[in-house]
Amino acid sequence: MSTTDNQTTQPIRKGSFLQENNKSLLFIAGAVVVLIGVYFWYQNVYLKDRAEEAASKMFKAEQLIGVDSLSNKAIKGEGGYPGLEQIAKDYDNTKSANLANLYLGGIYLRKGEYKQAIDALSKYSATGSPVADPLALGLLGDAYSELKDYKQASTYYKKAADKASKFTSPMFLKKLGLVNENLKDFKGAAEAYNKIKSQYPESQEAQLIDAYIARAEEQVK
Repeated sequence: MSTTDNQTTQPIRKGSFLQENNKSLLFIAGAVVVLIGVYFWYQNVYLKDRAEEAASKMFKAEQLIGVDSLSNKAIKGEGGYPGLEQIAKDYDNTKSANLANLYLGGIYLRKGEYKQAIDALSKYSATGSPVADPLALGLLGDAYSELKDYKQASTYYKKAADKASKFTSPMFLKKLGLVNENLKDFKGAAEAYNKIKSQYPESQEAQLIDAYIARAEEQVK
């Protein structure tokens, strides 16, 4: 008898995969149930409690910003209250921590600590806010511009202008034009300036924009 015949006449094992592995599958099913329970607890209890705690501590930090936006007290904390740095670190995944990163970015930028500003602002997550989201992008553009990294600055100013409202978009477009001029991208600069003139004619930036347009377009020729 050939090897093929031996293989053909071997008895077929009875029972399906489920029958043979029922203990393992029951264990897995139980683990999944536990994980689902942990997930809902994490979302609805743990994160909620942390968010409320962070918000209560954030209130004091915001007061300190209002008193002196360049004060280290807002960054480091005062009188047993944590500062923005600690809130951002200890309460990640909360709205307060996210806002703390935006505040930190603005404060560091005004203090001339541009790399720290970039580090904080890079941790900010977009929330859909028509005010905060473009502001974070614009501040990143400012920080990179101060470091003379005009290519990165241009990227963030464009994103900020695209997301901003009619009140702040012209400001970001003008900054975009200026950094494009530094990059010798005069066509891009002219496009940014012309967008201010055509889409935001009532803005403050539009009042003197013709001179910027002329300067950029002269370099294109």
